[in-house]
Amino acid sequence: MTGVQTCALPISPLNEVSIPSPDPRVGLKAGLFDAEQVTWNLEVLSQLPPPKDFLGVTNSDLAFKGNYAIQGNYNGVMIWDISNTRAPVLVKEYLCPASQSDVSVYGDLLFISGEGLGGRLDCGTEGVSTAVSQDRLRGIRIFDISDIEQPKYISNVQTCRGSHTHSVLKDPNDDENVYVYISGSASVRPDEELEGCSAASPDEDPNSALFRIEVIKVPLDNPQDAAIVSSPRIFEDLVAPPNHGLAPADLQELEEAKANGQFTFVRNGQERLLPSRFAAQLLKGVVEQRGGTGEPTKADSVTLRQNMPMIIAQVFGSGDDESSSRRGPTQCHDITLYPEIGLAGGACEGYGLLLDISDPTNPKRIDAVADSNFAYWHSATFSNDGSKVIFTDEWGGGGQPKCRESDPLEWGANAIFTLENGKMNFQEYFKMPAAQTTEENCVAHNGSLIPIPGRDVMVQAWYQGGINVFDFTDPNNPVEIAFHDRGPVTSESMQMGGSWSVYWYNGVIVSSEIA
Repeated sequence: MTGVQTCALPISPLNEVSIPSPDPRVGLKAGLFDAEQVTWNLEVLSQLPPPKDFLGVTNSDLAFKGNYAIQGNYNGVMIWDISNTRAPVLVKEYLCPASQSDVSVYGDLLFISGEGLGGRLDCGTEGVSTAVSQDRLRGIRIFDISDIEQPKYISNVQTCRGSHTHSVLKDPNDDENVYVYISGSASVRPDEELEGCSAASPDEDPNSALFRIEVIKVPLDNPQDAAIVSSPRIFEDLVAPPNHGLAPADLQELEEAKANGQFTFVRNGQERLLPSRFAAQLLKGVVEQRGGTGEPTKADSVTLRQNMPMIIAQVFGSGDDESSSRRGPTQCHDITLYPEIGLAGGACEGYGLLLDISDPTNPKRIDAVADSNFAYWHSATFSNDGSKVIFTDEWGGGGQPKCRESDPLEWGANAIFTLENGKMNFQEYFKMPAAQTTEENCVAHNGSLIPIPGRDVMVQAWYQGGINVFDFTDPNNPVEIAFHDRGPVTSESMQMGGSWSVYWYNGVIVSSEIA
């Protein structure tokens, strides 16, 4: 995998499209930096590895300013000069660990998300070892990049659930401020660490950090004064969405594991495989509880199976009580803003939301859709005229192979909707069609519109499924028109890799490769 990649993008009329057959993406040889590659209707212009301090650490999202691409990484950010797309140059490594380093730019300001427990306010690399710490950063960092090759860390805003992702909103009627919508999906931090944080349900505590997003107001003349100005509860009255069960390959794996004596458990009505390391720990506890030593016996295994429901309830909560079973999402994963038309698309775990953002501090939900074919609503992309919106489904959380030959094409895919009178109307699904191996994490991920007059064309990342370009001008007939793919990181086991995000920028597309 490479650190950053740029591709040229010639596009032919749809009536000239002839998809290669057999698909050359199937069966590519593995390798970290030397995997077999294939392209169709794309020209690879350059591929560059990350520097030493970022090598082997997850590369994440991208943002742009002028001739520069800013690449997030769980260790900080890298800034690339891409003025020569055939020979980009790394001009700055900024070491400042915090997962997942989602990045955005507005003017001379760079915003970086931090959600993990190890991020520090001082950008230190030693992490945070205690459960409660005043050194921990969970929220948004703000940098001055007026001199982009010398970023200055000027401020941060802490939030109760951190910032998994964020979105920057420039209100057409406000030239003095920008607004940042924060989506934090982690657990609520202790009140002792950040005053006012509560993990109680809203009916128990009206100030609960659950079931809300955060809106940060950033004064452009004094960005160091950025602060939370509202916490809209856009999830009210949403119930638990429908969901699908296991895929055929996952069902087969589960049955084979059970036949081999492995332990399973039931969570939210679905049987799952208990990780072998966790099972070993639990068996050790059964042996110790009866005062025994040595290897577990068959009787110990029987005891563990009998006690499994109680153990799982203690670890995760029952998940089956009436209140929890009827609740909808507690947070969005990502919110895509289109301030010129006053709308936003909220990809919110179990739902896709349409929001009115004409008042940026008070977004209001005007429509919500759920779909049993969708496991995790991940991100949204509007068409240029705002008449369509595409939602992506990150089935499996991005770390699992979900593009296997037997996986349904409606799962881990895109859903295309038309917008009419404030309502979203489903039209069709679209998924990268090339079967990937069990060693390749693959599912729909980040992409962007390519601005072609009279056409709706999107470029999209599929992790180790590569990147592809598709035309959805006819929302009922999306057509793949280009792709790039490489073989898995390794053919020995599933290792995280592939394209995290890919965006059109100034006539080329730029991809951030995870590994």
